[in-house]
Amino acid sequence: MERGISLSKADIVENIFLCFESVNGSCKRSIFPPTIRVLLYLLLGSISVLTVCGNLLVIIPIIHFKQLHTPTNYLILSLAVSDLLLGVLVMPPRMVYSVESCWYFGDLFCKVQTSTDVMLSNTSILNLCFISIDRYYAVCRPLLYRTKITVHVVLIMMLVTWTGSAIVVFGMIFLGISTWGMEDFYYKNVACEGGCILFQNKVSSTASSVLSFFIPGVGLLSIYLKIFIIAQRQARSIQGTTNQNSVGKSQRKATKTLAIIMGVFLSFWTPFFVINIIDPFISYSTPPVLFETLIWIAYFNSAINPMVYAFFYSWFRKAFRIILSGQIFQPDSSEIQLFSE
Repeated sequence: MERGISLSKADIVENIFLCFESVNGSCKRSIFPPTIRVLLYLLLGSISVLTVCGNLLVIIPIIHFKQLHTPTNYLILSLAVSDLLLGVLVMPPRMVYSVESCWYFGDLFCKVQTSTDVMLSNTSILNLCFISIDRYYAVCRPLLYRTKITVHVVLIMMLVTWTGSAIVVFGMIFLGISTWGMEDFYYKNVACEGGCILFQNKVSSTASSVLSFFIPGVGLLSIYLKIFIIAQRQARSIQGTTNQNSVGKSQRKATKTLAIIMGVFLSFWTPFFVINIIDPFISYSTPPVLFETLIWIAYFNSAINPMVYAFFYSWFRKAFRIILSGQIFQPDSSEIQLFSE
């Protein structure tokens, strides 16, 4: 997240570009060549559009087709909604900030946008955690699955995910908890007009990264490792039993797909969280361009998820064809069978 630095009169005399030429304490502005700016807007804008369109193609079928109204798919729906909101609410203003290196939307919207950004990343990993629990019961405790993972239980999971993330993140940012103990340093060396960063002290950056990403990430990896070990045992023990083998194979395929989603998420977000922890310990010297690059790599994860569904789920591909052909607008289209039970 870009480090803003306020300017002295000496800097202004040297014709350094400012975010606001007539405002005292304006941030410095980095200006890309016109061709690079256009290419950046095209690239980042494409990521945003791809994220929105791709996740709509996940959300619409799960809501519309009754066959997809299952606990697992509701959790996938929650994950897709968080990705969609990232593409709609976070990426467009972040794109302008990344290319122009200045924030032109005001301090309040900066706090709202930053809070929404962090909240959605937290909801994504919490969704993945609950999906891993769902998969654990589906594969490792199949006889308990229907009683333990019900629609009501999943709705409670979703409620905890969204309300918990919103309360914690918005409270932390609007109360300025992340800058406690470093207010003087922040206002003298970082804060400036045209900047929009989430400044964190050493404790805040370490605690937030470890609690919201690394601990859940290790938990996810552990659960999926256990699932795959048990799934391999089951595959060997039920060979030759056609019905059970078919059901088990279906559950293992779903688990494999969702494990890939989890792996992609961790791969795309890990570099950012590593830098987020390190930065306060190296006097906030991480180049702003590197921060922005890692942020957009992490954002790109939200555009990748629908591609994974399209590759592994036949129901997603069939639903996509139904939407494109307009069949979705026909009476009783919600009853269409997308896959054999």
